Amino acid sequence: MIIGLPKEIKNNENRVGLTPGGVSALVHHGHIVIIETTAGNGSGFSDTEYLEAGGIIYHSKIDLFKEADLIVKVKEPLIEEYELFKPNQALYTYLHLAANRQLTDFLLKKSITSIAYETVELPNKSLPLLAPMSEVAGRMSIQIGANLLQKYNGGRGVLLGGVPGVMPGTVIIFGGGVVGTNAAKMAKGLGANVTILDINADRLRYLDDIFHGTVNTLIANHHNTNMMVKKADLLIGAVLVTGECAPKIVSEDMVKTMKKGSVIVDVAIDQGGSIETIDRVTTHDNPSYEKYRVIHYSVANMPGAVPRTSTIALEAATLPYLLEIVNKGVNKALIDDPCLLKGLNTMDGKLTCNHVAKSLNIKYTNPITIINT
Repeated sequence: MIIGLPKEIKNNENRVGLTPGGVSALVHHGHIVIIETTAGNGSGFSDTEYLEAGGIIYHSKIDLFKEADLIVKVKEPLIEEYELFKPNQALYTYLHLAANRQLTDFLLKKSITSIAYETVELPNKSLPLLAPMSEVAGRMSIQIGANLLQKYNGGRGVLLGGVPGVMPGTVIIFGGGVVGTNAAKMAKGLGANVTILDINADRLRYLDDIFHGTVNTLIANHHNTNMMVKKADLLIGAVLVTGECAPKIVSEDMVKTMKKGSVIVDVAIDQGGSIETIDRVTTHDNPSYEKYRVIHYSVANMPGAVPRTSTIALEAATLPYLLEIVNKGVNKALIDDPCLLKGLNTMDGKLTCNHVAKSLNIKYTNPITIINT
């Protein structure tokens, strides 16, 4: 199979879909990997390293898309890339289609076979290809929030860890999944007063155990949410419903009650955001804005700011599935692995992810019926 590795074009997206090590593994299995020149530069991987791994460097993005059977990316295709795709081409990347009707319509129109990292799901409901970037984003959310809390960035002037004789800052985290857990680890490490809210009591029991009671846990309901939003110096939105738009947990009226100069970091922005006042996707160039005297941060590709760490962590998760796809062929790989099959979002012009179908009100088609025909 010919695998194409284009350079990402999203604002300040320095990650790349494969490291030279991943290219070497694919070549070892008899496949051809074509890489757009400088695709790995942002993550610290040179064209020379890809050549030494057995890859082929292409100087034309157009030619790369024309030749490749399968495109491997990190982020969803942008409008500028739509016409580069061939009908029935395969795509393996993050997609977040529930919050992107335009991209969904394009993939359906072009009959792209798209496998989304974020909907590959294990039997225990965990998301193995989303987890590494959720870990990165969760940890980054505290670093970013701590920085925005500094007075010269418009924040309250609060040091999250406090100092002897001064109370620490208050970090409120909505969602106790991978993002929320990693955010709590970082916030607690800085010495902040941390509370995690979640609707799942069993998850809260687990978090109470692993943090040995040093992090507060609270059932997420309207009363508790309203109460904790008012207390937050730093509020983290970390709510995820697999494949669907994130539910709006914090209302506009609640945000209006927050302290002047407090900070919101909504990690769920890829899926539409869980804070009602997050009304735009920002970029690393201009990452935050103020609304109701509260600093809002809503960058959709947070891990792109630490591309070396992110690329290596992402490939460790995605490469085993990619090897299944290229060694068996897309259809057989999907049939053989029910977890990978859940990652299939579009095929043969039909929507094959029930979560996305529900969010966008598009007809869902069972992918097995397409593969079998």
